[in-house]
Amino acid sequence: MNNRPRTNAGSIVQKVFSRQVARVGPPVLSLPLQMEALVSALPYAEIILSILLIVGIVLQRRGATLGGAFGGDNFASTFYKRRGAEKFLFNATILIAILLVLAAIVNFLLAGA
Repeated sequence: MNNRPRTNAGSIVQKVFSRQVARVGPPVLSLPLQMEALVSALPYAEIILSILLIVGIVLQRRGATLGGAFGGDNFASTFYKRRGAEKFLFNATILIAILLVLAAIVNFLLAGA
């Protein structure tokens, strides 16, 4: 006869799940710590996005005349198609403005929580 104690499948599964498994990759922060890190980083992101937005707007207005900035009639600058770097700068400025608004909304919602 066999003198070994018999183990059922339940105790084997319990032993496997009770062991600590080494994680591969960076440590995972708990949800409150992630939220705290996000809330503390959002103002810096807003500052960076606002500076980028100012730079993008100033770079677009470089070719405009002073009269056009104050509402003067300059039809030549109104009807043309943006191409190349000017189109990229225009689209990037819109994207930065959207990201800034979203960051401000998220910061407002998380700071109140």
